[in-house]
Formats: sequence, structure tokens, C-alpha cells
Amino acid sequence: MKREIYAYRCRRCGELHYPYRMVCRKCRENDHNEFDPEPLPREGILVTHTDLYALPAVFEIRKLGLGIVELSNGVRITGQLRVEEPKIGMKVRGEVEVVRSEMYSDYYGMVFYEA
Repeated sequence: MKREIYAYRCRRCGELHYPYRMVCRKCRENDHNEFDPEPLPREGILVTHTDLYALPAVFEIRKLGLGIVELSNGVRITGQLRVEEPKIGMKVRGEVEVVRSEMYSDYYGMVFYEA
């Protein structure tokens, strides 16, 4: 089963929002029933990145790469970055994967790889 992460498009003005918002940031006249979900594209450009070393024990890893990616539709999203030598401006491709597991729960998020 292919998992998706969704953005939300305002039915009144067409503005695309990620993450979900209760009120449209463009027309300001929208309520939470006036958005249509839209799957986020998987391709984008790496805007910036960092490595985290002081992680909570539930991650069970030494280092976690994070990146902010501008997707092909202009939406920016933060996700895990699994690239050996990331470079700002490089093309990346995302997959929705388990990013953290706890006792009986899996948490999903976008994980980016070099395109």
C-alpha cells in the first residue's frame, strides 16, 4: 500500500496549504470544511539541511539528517534526509516511510533520497 502525505487546497481561492490550516492564509474567509486534500509530489530541491546528534532514546540511532525540501508544486516540507553528502540545490525524491517506532505504534513521515 502506497502511503501519501497531503496538502490542502482552499476551494475558494485555490491556495495550497501544508500542513493543514483551519483558515486559508490567502483569502482568510475559509473554514475547516472548505479544503480539498491533495497528495504532495515526491520530487523536489533541497533548500537546507542539518544533522541532529542529541536524539531521544526512542530513535536508537546516533545521527539523524533533516532537510527542508521545496517540492515541485512549491510547497516546502521538512523530512528525514538519507543522503551521504547532501548539497543545497540538489534534486531529491521522497518516500513516505516509518520514521519512528514505539511499542505498538509506527509514525510515518517523508524520507528524502538523492534523485
